[in-house]
Amino acid sequence: MTDSVAVAVDANGADHGPAEVARGAAAAASEYGVRVLLFSTSTSELQKQLSARVGQCVLTSPGSACYAGLAGEESLRLGNALRYFGDGWQISKRFGGKHHWRIPVMDGEFVCDATTGLTKQAVGGGNLLIMGRSAQATLAAAEAAARAIEKVADAIAPFPGGIVRSGSKVGSKYKGVIASTNDAYSPTLKGAVKTALDADIASVLEIVIDGLTSQAVADAMRAGIAAIVKLGPKRGAVRIGAGNYGGKLGPHHYHLKDLLP
Repeated sequence: MTDSVAVAVDANGADHGPAEVARGAAAAASEYGVRVLLFSTSTSELQKQLSARVGQCVLTSPGSACYAGLAGEESLRLGNALRYFGDGWQISKRFGGKHHWRIPVMDGEFVCDATTGLTKQAVGGGNLLIMGRSAQATLAAAEAAARAIEKVADAIAPFPGGIVRSGSKVGSKYKGVIASTNDAYSPTLKGAVKTALDADIASVLEIVIDGLTSQAVADAMRAGIAAIVKLGPKRGAVRIGAGNYGGKLGPHHYHLKDLLP
């Protein structure tokens, strides 16, 4: 799996905006807010996404504030980028050795750390392929795995609810399309393609995992597998697999046999 860069921010507030971001990109939540992890393949793209997503989903949320959640080897602009929303009325403050921005908004003010750290030790794209005899049973197994993964520190399952129905392969028959449906794992195409599915498999769901470290990804995959195994084949999945790209996608390899509970 590929190396990534990642950033963490702590978003606090009363509205559900930050929490909804967290559903797709958060490692931990508490009564007071959520810790949001964002991943990208480059520092420049991570800066772009950080500014856009905090600006759209946290700044807009009533009663919210945003603080750096990661002390990394480099820094990204957080409040330093969002401060311009204050249109000249923003106030720069230093407290406890940290630099904050106070940005006036209609319900009071938005307080935000000036910068946040990033790490280049992050890993993007650990995955589990969950196969079952029915859509309902497969979804039950995937939901159990997603709940278990949510409890693992420093890792996220970034898709809605942590689950992917539209798993993809690299490339396409169409020019310019970089990814397309994973036909080998599409039950309706069993008779038309070289399938990876047994005859009794009627549904496949995927969980993609990003982590601040390779160990975090492995721990999350292990937790997900354990939850699926605990649910059992009668109520859940009958087979667990993972995407195998022949070592071409990145230096990190996770062997499922080594992650069994």
